[in-house]
Amino acid sequence: MNDTQIALEVRDVHKAFGEKKVHSGVSFELHQGEILGLFGGSGTGKSVMLREIIGLEKPDQGSILFEGRDLTTLTEWELFPVRTKISYVFQNGALFDSLSVEENLAYPLREHTKLSEDEIHAKVERMLELIDMKNSNHLLPAELSGGMQKRAGLARAIILEPKVILFDEPTAGLDPLNTKRLLDNIKKLKERGMTGIFVTHDIPSAFEISDRIAIIYQGKIHVIDTVENIKRSKDPLVQSFVSGAHS
Repeated sequence: MNDTQIALEVRDVHKAFGEKKVHSGVSFELHQGEILGLFGGSGTGKSVMLREIIGLEKPDQGSILFEGRDLTTLTEWELFPVRTKISYVFQNGALFDSLSVEENLAYPLREHTKLSEDEIHAKVERMLELIDMKNSNHLLPAELSGGMQKRAGLARAIILEPKVILFDEPTAGLDPLNTKRLLDNIKKLKERGMTGIFVTHDIPSAFEISDRIAIIYQGKIHVIDTVENIKRSKDPLVQSFVSGAHS
């Protein structure tokens, strides 16, 4: 991994909701081709951080740099193309209920590309194969298991081949078998050079797929280091996360 290649940089981000301060100077860099695991206790603003990156929340101060631009200054209209390059994998898959799996996956391609219907179908087929959901094209979201909904949501989030993928608690509510399946899918993407941020309470899953781990504590990044160093850390706060005390 080349440390000089920065895919995304968060600089001194502050955010409060009324009296509640969530971020009071969060800064970190996301390197090209890495998955960064983001830990923090409940209410520490892990998901808020992802929403700030994608422009669904505006920080009170600070900057988020991507491809030479500060995303915090962009209008909703200017964010539209950015969201094809930074993709958000929602906790519940966020599929359109009335559309089949194929239509759900095809939707971003129809919105953002000039591909023909044949090319769209071929791309959807490849994506369904990648997530082990071949022949599920015509199923509606209601006909899918929770695990399949999440994998279909993942497929839709990556079908435009974004530069950065934001995962918001992707394994929440999944049993061990479906968690393993989802992680295997994410690992396949990682082998293709995917860059992402993985927000989770699921420490073992994060250790399995992350290159580095960042821990938010009291509004700032308390530590950011490789998985191995985090596991070996003597810092009591880090140890409490590793042992699962801060779930």
